[in-house]
Amino acid sequence: MLNILAFILFIIIFLVGMTFLRTGLFNASASSLKFWLVKLTNTPISGLLVGTVVTGILQSSSAVMVMTIGLISAKMLTFKRSIGIILGTNIGTTFTTEFITFNIDSAIVPIAICGAILAIMKKAVLKSMGFVLLGLALIFTAMNGFEILATPIARLPWMNEYTTLLNNNLFVSVMVGILITMIIQSSTATTGIAMGFLSSNVIGIDAGIAIMLGANIGTCMTAFLASIGGGKEAKLCAYAHIWLNFIGVIAFYPFIPYLSQIALRLATEPDVQLAHISLVFNCVSSLIVLSFANKFADFVLKLHGK
Repeated sequence: MLNILAFILFIIIFLVGMTFLRTGLFNASASSLKFWLVKLTNTPISGLLVGTVVTGILQSSSAVMVMTIGLISAKMLTFKRSIGIILGTNIGTTFTTEFITFNIDSAIVPIAICGAILAIMKKAVLKSMGFVLLGLALIFTAMNGFEILATPIARLPWMNEYTTLLNNNLFVSVMVGILITMIIQSSTATTGIAMGFLSSNVIGIDAGIAIMLGANIGTCMTAFLASIGGGKEAKLCAYAHIWLNFIGVIAFYPFIPYLSQIALRLATEPDVQLAHISLVFNCVSSLIVLSFANKFADFVLKLHGK
């Protein structure tokens, strides 16, 4: 029971770390990021590039989607111009999963101390940097916690049944990824949890990939909730996000075994393997849709334009 409570605590620590990191980065660049989203997204390609960069800066696809929907609601952005941004957010969010695979264990405490000192400074830039450093320290602490606790939790009789089910039934793994992400509102956290269980050999790479795919669907809930009351075009943006991720997961689901083989060739560490496959999935699916972005927008309009 204590291990379960500790695991939940580490999930909270991870989410708080993501919030600190996002807050620090947003405070340092909010006005310029909104300018990019409004002024530099005239074509799907430019929208994808800007969406990727802004998501990489904010370390959250959900935050960029909420910002985009807000701009659409304020009539500063149109639905069709948001398609490229949506594609970019899916690519940009993989930067975080790649980053959290780095080993900075020895630097976590110094980073946290520096972050705490900077966070109490009066100067806005220093304060923002402090939040960024604190966020990083908390995220890497949580990742260590996931890895340490995965094995003792998996030894629990009832939990052993669930992990066995995840390894034997990839559809269930996808559904678990969707459910966890909808609850904690962070696909990165869900993927991070999967990485912890992978590193401890509790689940296999197939199950890890399936959970990651599910997380890509689950993260759409945040944008959908943000679109409520935001007007017709804001809802269309949320629907486009849902359809993009849903179709992408459906298309890639049958190829999970092949993705696992690719993962084994790309890296030796299980968590790095999952991060790389997340990057491959999001890049390939976004670039495919980019080639017919306007038709995809028309497809969403036909389904939900009434």
